[in-house]
Amino acid sequence: MTPLEALSQKQKRIQSLESIAGLLGWDEQTLLPQDSADQRQDQNATMAAIIHEAKTDPEIGKLLEQIEALPHGPDDTGIQAVLRDARIEYDRATKLPASYVEQHARLCSEAYHAWAAARKNNDFSAFAPYLKRHLELAKEGADYLGWGDRPYDLQIDFHDPGMDAQTIGTLFSGLKKELVPIVQQIIEAPTQARTDIFKGFPIPEQKTFLEEVTASLGFNYKRGRIDISLHPFCSGNGADTRMTTRFDEDNPLDSLFSSIHETGHGLYEQGLPLESLHNALGKAAGMGAHESQSRLWENQVCRSRSFWNHYEPKFRSAFPKQLEGISSDELYLAINSVSKNPIRVDSDEVTYNLHIVIRFEIEKKLFSGELRVEDLPDYWNSQYKELLGIDPRNDAEGVLQDVHWSGGAFGYFPSYCLGNMLAAQLWYTVAEEHSDLELDFEKGDFSRLLSWLRKNVHAHGARYHLMELSKKATGKELSHTSLIRYLKERYLPLYT
Repeated sequence: MTPLEALSQKQKRIQSLESIAGLLGWDEQTLLPQDSADQRQDQNATMAAIIHEAKTDPEIGKLLEQIEALPHGPDDTGIQAVLRDARIEYDRATKLPASYVEQHARLCSEAYHAWAAARKNNDFSAFAPYLKRHLELAKEGADYLGWGDRPYDLQIDFHDPGMDAQTIGTLFSGLKKELVPIVQQIIEAPTQARTDIFKGFPIPEQKTFLEEVTASLGFNYKRGRIDISLHPFCSGNGADTRMTTRFDEDNPLDSLFSSIHETGHGLYEQGLPLESLHNALGKAAGMGAHESQSRLWENQVCRSRSFWNHYEPKFRSAFPKQLEGISSDELYLAINSVSKNPIRVDSDEVTYNLHIVIRFEIEKKLFSGELRVEDLPDYWNSQYKELLGIDPRNDAEGVLQDVHWSGGAFGYFPSYCLGNMLAAQLWYTVAEEHSDLELDFEKGDFSRLLSWLRKNVHAHGARYHLMELSKKATGKELSHTSLIRYLKERYLPLYT
C-alpha cells in the first residue's frame, strides 16, 4: 500500500469505532432502560478509550509525515483537505491523555442523565456541579492542546474550524442591531397569529404525516430512521442516519418542523460521499454548514406559501376535525407565527437568532469567569427580559431547556445562527439561478433544490470550512444581510 492508502485504512477503522460510539449515544437518548445508565457510562468510557488509542497510533504520525513530504500541486484540494484535517485530529488526540478522554466521556453520560432529571424536577442546582466540571474539563483540555489562553475559541473551532469568538461577535453584532427592531415591529403589529388552532392532533397521524413530508424532501429511509427522544437530534452518517423528534397532541408543528430540521441534517449526511466517510472528503464542513442545511429546509422551504399550497390539503385530510373552520390564511399565519416563546427549539425563525445571541454571550462570560455557574439562572432570565421581553417561569423553561451543555458542547450554539446566515445566502443564490424553483414546491417536488445543494455544498465535504464554503457556494462573504432581507420579505407582509 502507498502511505495514503495505509492512512486511509487506519482512518476507516477510526470511523467505524466512532460510528459504534455514536449508536451507543443514540440508544442512550432513545431506548436505554431507565436504570441502565450506569452501565452505559462504562461502555461510553471504554469506547472513548479505544477510539483514543486508535487515533493516537504512532504509525498515523509516521504516515502523515511521509505524505506531507510528497509534492502536492495547488489543484490537489482533496488530498490537502484530507491531510489538513488528519493532522489536526492526530495532533489533538496525541496531546490529550487517555485518562482525560475517558473522564470526559464518563462525565458526558453522567451529566446527560443529571440534566434530564434536573429539567424534569426544575432544579438547576442539581445540574450545576456537572456544568462546573464540564467547564473545568474544557479549560483543562485547552491547556493540553495549547489553547489555554483562549479556551472558548477552541470550543468554537471544534464545531466550526477557523471561526473564533471575535469573528462571530462581529457577525452577531450587526445582526442583533437590525433584528431587534424587526422583532419589536412584528410583536406590536395589529395582525397576530391565532394561538388556539392546534388542539388534539393524534400522534399516530402526526407521525404518518411527517414521515411522508420528510421522505418527499429526499430523506432515504432505507439508510435511516426517525425515533423519539427528549430533545430532537440527528446522528450517524450517510450510511446509517438516525433522527429523532418528539410529539405533543396540542403542538403538531413542533414534531413536524423538528423532523424537517433534522431531515436537513440527514440530507446533508446522505449527500456526502459514502466512500469517504472516514476522511475530510466525506465529512461536513462544520456545524454552521450543517445548520444551514437544516434551517434552509425547515424555514425557507417548508414554511413557504408554495410548500403549503401543496401540503395543506394533505394536512387537512390527516386532521379534518381539528382544522375545521380554520382558513388557509389563518393556518399559514400560525405556521409562521412570531411570538415571545421562552423555548429556543419552539421559537419562530425571527426571534430564534436572539436566543442564540444570548447563549453565545453567556458562554463567553462563563469561560472568561465574568459569570459564575451559580449565577447563571438569574443572568439567563435577565437577558431574556432585555432582548425578548420574556420572563421564564422556571429553570426548566429557562436555563435547563437545552441538552448541549450536558455533553460539554460549548461553542455549538453559535453554529445555529451562522447556519441561518448561510442558509439565507444559499437560498437567494439558488433562487437567482432557478427563478421558478418554488413552482416545484407547489407540486411537491424538491429534487431540483436538493440536486443544487448536493453539487454546491454536499459534494465539497470538508474541503472548505464555513467562510470559504460561503464564498464558494454563494460568491459572497458570510454576512447577516441576506438573513435580514429574507426575514423582512417573509414576515413583514404577514404582520401589518
